Amino acid sequence: MGLLPPCENSSCCFHCYWKCKGIDKKKTCPGLGLFYTMLSALFFSVAALFLKKVEDMHSIEASAFRCIFQMMFVLPGLIYYQTGFLGPKGKRVVLFFRGLLGSGAMILLYYAYQVMPLADATVITFSSPVFTSLLAWIFLKEKYSPWDLLFTLFTITGVVLIARPPFLFGSKVAGIEGSYTDHLKGTIAAVASAMSAASTLVILRKVGKSVHYFLSIWYYAVIGLIVCIIALFVMDVWTLPHCGKDRFLLILIGLSGVGGQIFLTKALHIEKAGPVAIMRTMDVLFAFIFQILFLNHLPTWWTVGGALCVVASSSGTVIRKWRQSSKEAKQNEI
Repeated sequence: MGLLPPCENSSCCFHCYWKCKGIDKKKTCPGLGLFYTMLSALFFSVAALFLKKVEDMHSIEASAFRCIFQMMFVLPGLIYYQTGFLGPKGKRVVLFFRGLLGSGAMILLYYAYQVMPLADATVITFSSPVFTSLLAWIFLKEKYSPWDLLFTLFTITGVVLIARPPFLFGSKVAGIEGSYTDHLKGTIAAVASAMSAASTLVILRKVGKSVHYFLSIWYYAVIGLIVCIIALFVMDVWTLPHCGKDRFLLILIGLSGVGGQIFLTKALHIEKAGPVAIMRTMDVLFAFIFQILFLNHLPTWWTVGGALCVVASSSGTVIRKWRQSSKEAKQNEI
């Protein structure tokens, strides 16, 4: 899944990052930023679809290939902007944890994609904004209002509707892939991925404007590749991808992931973060469409209900934080 640039003042107003870097937004075609966001969502969803099509390969190995492609595309940017490969001395520990948590979120998400329906995994990971508000309250001492608590409860409700634990929904759970044990593992992995992504955003905001965005992605890719290699050898699940389709799909997964990241970055260059974050919910729509058209798996009404709860709570969190940051910006101008 793509991570966004940091901001020091609010949990989702990443527009401030580019202002702090002294990058003024040029006048562009109205709606172009949102169009880039939609393309980003499409690329990320396509990467998830390709992962579902890969056979006989562990999700960690697919994550390793994604990290390799990420490194290949970020390296020229590091050289061009002369950021170095380690970053400021006082920020290296924070960057390390950013890379560890960010890559962990990707690995867990890829595992969830493999063992549970595409739409279910995608919906759960979109609970990340709610967890960001909660973690920002705990670690950054930001305000946590009753609205935030309500959004959190909505998110939990949505996850429960998707997980459908037997003690609430009975022993026969319809609409899952494989066994319920795998479905539960996928749900736990998706929730852990969302929490890791939220932790990454909190760390990025703590780092602030002192670290270039390319350097942050570099740590994400390098540490992710190291973690994947270690995990593959410890678990002894490393296999060479089959000739033909699997190798081609791995290349497409890497290219699609990088493409999604590029379009998301371009969107944040020319559009405010609030509308971008809301438009990112297109990931959920694409996941439902791809699951029906290409995986021949109709989502259950429980999944639809869970999706509505999670998307509503995440969008509500983003809109509230966006309006709050806009008011603070106007007050500062006065």
